Amino acid sequence: MKKTKSSLLKIKPPILRYFLIIVTTLLLLVGIFIGSIYVGAWGKIPSKEELSNFQYQVASEVFTADSVLIGKYYLNDRQPITFEDFPEHLLHALVSIEDERFYEHSGIDYRSLFRVGVKTVLMGDESAGGGSTLTQQLAKNLYPRRDRNKTNIVVDKIKEMFIAKKLEAIYSKNEILTHYLNTVSFGDNTFGIESASLKFFNTRTKNLSITQAATLVGMLKATYGYNPRIFPEKSLERRNLVLYAMLNNGFLSNVEWEDLKNKELGLDYRDYDYSSGTAPYFREEVRKQMLRWIQEQNKNGADLNIYTSGLKIYTTLNYKLQQMAEESMVAHMTKLQNDFERSYGKNAPWKTNKNLIHKIAKRTPAYMRLKKKGFEDAQILDSLKQTTRPMVLKTWGDDIEKNISVMDSIKHYMKFLNTGSLSLNPKTGEVLTWIGGINFRQFKYDHISQSKRQVGSTFKPIVYTAALEKGISPCTYFSAQEVEYKNLKGWSPSNSGDKDETYLNYSMEQGLSNSVNTIAVKVLEETGIDNVMDQAKKMGIREQLPKEPSLALGTGEIKMTEMARAYTTYLNDGHYIEPFIIKKIVSRTGAVLAEFKPQKSEAAAFSHENGQIMLEIMKATINSGTASRIRNKYKLPNDIAGKTGTTQNNKDAWFVALTPKMIHLTWVGLDNHEIGFKNTSLGQGANAALPMFALMLQKMNKHKEFNYLTRAKFPTPTDKVKKLLDCEPVKRDGFFKRLFKNPNKKKSKKFNG
Repeated sequence: MKKTKSSLLKIKPPILRYFLIIVTTLLLLVGIFIGSIYVGAWGKIPSKEELSNFQYQVASEVFTADSVLIGKYYLNDRQPITFEDFPEHLLHALVSIEDERFYEHSGIDYRSLFRVGVKTVLMGDESAGGGSTLTQQLAKNLYPRRDRNKTNIVVDKIKEMFIAKKLEAIYSKNEILTHYLNTVSFGDNTFGIESASLKFFNTRTKNLSITQAATLVGMLKATYGYNPRIFPEKSLERRNLVLYAMLNNGFLSNVEWEDLKNKELGLDYRDYDYSSGTAPYFREEVRKQMLRWIQEQNKNGADLNIYTSGLKIYTTLNYKLQQMAEESMVAHMTKLQNDFERSYGKNAPWKTNKNLIHKIAKRTPAYMRLKKKGFEDAQILDSLKQTTRPMVLKTWGDDIEKNISVMDSIKHYMKFLNTGSLSLNPKTGEVLTWIGGINFRQFKYDHISQSKRQVGSTFKPIVYTAALEKGISPCTYFSAQEVEYKNLKGWSPSNSGDKDETYLNYSMEQGLSNSVNTIAVKVLEETGIDNVMDQAKKMGIREQLPKEPSLALGTGEIKMTEMARAYTTYLNDGHYIEPFIIKKIVSRTGAVLAEFKPQKSEAAAFSHENGQIMLEIMKATINSGTASRIRNKYKLPNDIAGKTGTTQNNKDAWFVALTPKMIHLTWVGLDNHEIGFKNTSLGQGANAALPMFALMLQKMNKHKEFNYLTRAKFPTPTDKVKKLLDCEPVKRDGFFKRLFKNPNKKKSKKFNG
C-alpha cells in the first residue's frame, strides 16, 4: 500500500496524481461499502440454507362440487404451480422482454448493467431500465424492499445481486423461473402467474394463449399502469411490445406477429373479492366452519392457517344451480321490492315512522361515537339528519351517488326486503345452493346460518305428522269454525277465508293443503302439544319451541337449516339428514386432510306409511292448495310436494318445496321485525317466497344436465295409503246445523291440548 501511495505521489502533473488518488480512494470506499453489505452491516443477507427452504404464503381455494373455483382466503393471493404448468410461449415472452440473456448469465447481467450505467448515469436516459435480471427480481420478490430513499435502493440493489448469485448456485434456471413466476406481483394483492391468469382471464396458466401470456408479462413493468382492466389501451400497447420482443428473439414468425398484434385483449376478469362474486354468503359460512376445524386440528399438533396454508376446500355447492338460484332471486326480489314500496305509498314506515327510524339510528356507529362524546340524543339525531357526505346507495337498478345524511341512508336501507334461499340433496344432506341475503356487501347477516324467524305454516306438516303418529286418521274431519279459547285469554286464531268457512269441515289433507289455521290448532289440540314438540325433536328440530297452542301456526323461531333437516325426513323414510357444505379438505401437497360424509339419524321419526300420507298431502298443496300457482302460473309439470307459510302481520313469507331429489326452502321478509308486508296478498308465502323456487325450476327444466333432478318421480303410494286418503276433502254442515249456527259468532271453549 505504501509503495502504491509513493508511486502515486511521484506522478506528474499533480492534477493527474490527485485524480488517481481520488479514484483509488473512491474505489476503496466503494469496496468497503459493498463489503459491509455482504457481511450484513446493512441488514442480513439470507444464507444458502435459508434460500433452499423458503416457503410461500399460499391462498386457500374454495371449489364447488363441479370443480369451479369460486373463492379464496388469503393474505397474499397466490397459488404456486410447477414448471410443467407453464406454457412455452409464456416463458418466451418473459425472457424476451425482461431478461434476454437469462440462460447465459449467472445471476447478474454485467453487459446490461454497463448499458444502464452509461445511459442512465452519463446520458440521463431514464428509459434505459433497471438492468436487473430475472434472478435479481426473484430476490426482490422474496425479500421486498422496505424503504424508497436513494441510499437504501442502492443497498437493496447490491443485496439482490448477492442473493441472485446464491440463487443461481442453488437452483436450476427452470427452478428460478418457477419461483419467479410464483412470487411476482401483479398488483391488487395478487401474486404469481396462476392467480393473475384466473383473475384477468378466468383460466389456468397452462391454458393461457400467446396474447394472454404477453398481456400478463407486460404488466410486470408497471402493474397499475399496464393493468388491462383499468388501462386497456396502454395494456394493449405494452402487450404488442412484448410480442415484438418475442419476434426479435426468434420466438414468433413475422406471420404470427402480424396476426397476434391485431387481436383484442379478451379479458374475462374475475375478482375473488370477499364481498362479491358467486355465493358470497356460502363462502363466508365455509370460512367460519374451516376456522373451527383448523382450530381443532392445531390443538392436535397441526400447523394450519386458512389464509396462508394453501388448502383446497371442496364443497357441496353446484355452481350452475347456484347461478340459476341467484338469477332467480334477483329477478323475483326486484319485482317484489317494487310492489312492496308501491303498496305503502306515501305512508311508508321508512318515511313516516320517526320512532322506528330513530330506534334504528341509535344502533349505528355514527350515533355511538357522538354518544360517547357526551352529546344528548336530540343533538345526535339532529346531526345525523343534517350532516351529509357523498354516498353510493345500492338499488335493484342503477346505484345512486349523492350527498346524503346518515338518517337518509337509514331510510333508504330499512325498506329493503331480504331473503334466505337454500337447496339440498335430501338423501345426502349436501347443500346445492345457498343464498343468505340479497347483497353481501351491504347486508352481511346470513339468513340461513344466523337468522331465526317464525316459520309460520311451514310448521304445520310437523303437527299433522304427530297427529298421524298418534293414530288420528287422515280422513278425520275438523270444523273450520273460529274458536275463542277461554283459558287462553280469549285467544282466537282465524282464517283468511270468508265467513262461509264456518259451516265447513275439512279432512286433514284439505286442512293442510289449504293451510287452514283453525284446523291446525284443533289438530294440535287433539294430538297434544307435548306430542307435537316431541315429533319436532324426532325430525331434527333442536330449537326451544314455545309450549303453547300458537305453535300450530308456526310461532316458533327456527333456523332455515333446521327446517331443511326436518323436511328431509319426508324423503328418507322418516330419517333426517344433516345439511353439510364441505366434502373434502386437501393440503397444498395434495394430501387429503379430511373428508366429510352424510350424517343420518338412527331412528325414524315416523312410520313409512305416515310418511307417504304426508307426502301425498303436501302434493295436494301444490296441485290444488295454497301453492297451486306452481301449476297454474308457472306451468311446472315436475313431481313436487310443498308447503307455504305466512306469519302474523305478514312479517315472514316461506315456501318449502320437496322434489324426489331436492329440497328447496325460501324465506322473504325484512330485517326490521317491526315492518311487514302491507297486505296478505302481497306478503303470503305463495306470492313472496314461492316464485324464487318456481323461476329456478323453470331454468333447470331447460337444461338436460339437470334431468336427474327435474325428471325424478316420487314413489307410487301403496294401495293402503290411497285408501286411507280416499274421502271427501270437505263436508258441509247439515241444514239444521247451519240454521242454528251464527257465522258472526265465535265458538267459546277451553283449550285441552
